[in-house]
Amino acid sequence: MRYDSARLAGLPDAETNARRPVFDGPFFVLSMLLLLAGVLMVLSASYPRAWYDPGHVTGGNAAYYFVRQLVFALLGVAAMLIASRVPMGLYRRWAFPFLALTLVLLMLVPLVGVKANGSRRWLGVGGLTLQPSELAKLAVILSFSALICRYRGKMRSIRYGILPFAGILGAIIGLLVLEPHFSASVIILAIGAVMLFLGGVRLFWFAGAFGAAGAGIAVLLTFFPYASSRINSWRDPFSDSSDQGYQIVQSLYTIGSGGLSGLGLGGSRQKFLYLPEEHNDFIFSIVCEELGYIGAALILCLFALLILRGYWIAFHCRDRFSFLVVGGVTSLLAIQVFLNVAVVTNLVPCTGISLPMFSYGGTALLIQLFELGIVLSASRDIPVQHSPCVRRLVWSKRDLAQLGSGCFSGGIAA
Repeated sequence: MRYDSARLAGLPDAETNARRPVFDGPFFVLSMLLLLAGVLMVLSASYPRAWYDPGHVTGGNAAYYFVRQLVFALLGVAAMLIASRVPMGLYRRWAFPFLALTLVLLMLVPLVGVKANGSRRWLGVGGLTLQPSELAKLAVILSFSALICRYRGKMRSIRYGILPFAGILGAIIGLLVLEPHFSASVIILAIGAVMLFLGGVRLFWFAGAFGAAGAGIAVLLTFFPYASSRINSWRDPFSDSSDQGYQIVQSLYTIGSGGLSGLGLGGSRQKFLYLPEEHNDFIFSIVCEELGYIGAALILCLFALLILRGYWIAFHCRDRFSFLVVGGVTSLLAIQVFLNVAVVTNLVPCTGISLPMFSYGGTALLIQLFELGIVLSASRDIPVQHSPCVRRLVWSKRDLAQLGSGCFSGGIAA
């Protein structure tokens, strides 16, 4: 089945082929609300460490992290707007050169990367640092989408539906293990699985993948004591609350001390050098302490609305590549939000997973906003009657059934 947008929208071909002058308004507004909340929380969570931490690069400047995050937020919004103007065809054309560039950068990290906390995960570029693992997430989404469109009638075969994608994942994961960066490896494996599922790979291959993942975890726990200690501290963090379990115990104290309504914006006590990474991976704990369960729930509701809107855009895209890219970017956002909240609440073992648009990190924020800009670019191609200003959908039950079956059997037009 070919997705005929003119037929579904009831518009002439010339009208549907022209890109709309505006992108999806609700998606953009939700993104900006989360970005604004994230920048404010970085200001609130980071100033004690920037002011008090002795010998730190901040030099006693309490606004150090906030100013840098604000600058990258503004640059990120500019990157988002630029990305929203680029036609989706160009993203497809440059998917594999971008993948090649990402692999080169990942190769450089173990050799000349910046070392911090026992790992080399960053490349120094002037006075800034770049984390190639963030680029790798986008590279997987774009390259997988392009390959799925190329092999759209052959995705159920091993040669075309498994081996090329396994080769890309194997190369990226192998380079990430050298850093080591296990949390990024988990996210990239997860997003790779999502892309293959959307591409129409047979479901029984996922059972084999889960078995291989279990074996990989067993090897990880056997040969990497660092990972094994993380598992032990996750199972009972209070048994070693002064060492391995210290961070998660402090995170639980931080969340609990906020109560229902919180201590007020800026009122956190745990951010005064009690909770490690309070402005980074564990910033959601500060959100809970200052805004309470009510405020934290509102933040999660905004994320949920953004994710749902992203999937709405994906299922209304006019071509298969756009559908896959938007579905991949939205799934990546959902995976990172879930894992970050799960980590700070000790639902899963502690790993270095940032909260999108909240955790401090300039290049990561820039790339995340660029990814959201790609979603906005795809939204420009949605037929006019499916625009956010018009809520009435003209899809028949037969159209929806055909589109749904096409998503998982390789039927949407490339």
